Amino acid sequence: MGYVESNLMAGEQVILQTRIHGIVFVPPAVVILLGIGLFMMPVAGLAVMAVGVVMLAAAWIRHWTSEFAVTDRRVIIKVGLISRQTIEINMSKVESVEVRQGILARLLNYGTIVVIGTGGTKEPFDMIDEPLAFRRAVQSQQT
Repeated sequence: MGYVESNLMAGEQVILQTRIHGIVFVPPAVVILLGIGLFMMPVAGLAVMAVGVVMLAAAWIRHWTSEFAVTDRRVIIKVGLISRQTIEINMSKVESVEVRQGILARLLNYGTIVVIGTGGTKEPFDMIDEPLAFRRAVQSQQT
């Protein structure tokens, strides 16, 4: 059971739940492939592959320990494993959700969301899968 499911209030329903996009695995994969390509130079190739494996582990942890959810009552965000950041904003306190996407992000359906709460609080989160659906889910619960 994830953070979102374990922290729902009685009768609260999840409208949309998403995670960090799989694009986070691309840089480590490139580094690992570079290490394999350098395999003719055993020390350099192994060192580059080791760096790639560490990057892959970090990306995996980031992907699986980040949760983003819209419920019928609030926005719930949890990122991190050891150093954890959680944000739970009641729907009535959310002013807007900003979505930032470059060309590649639009093509692959990921982006940065910025949850803007009353009082000017801004919380940006990078590489979110389906950011436009996240924003639509928030907007649909505000009306």
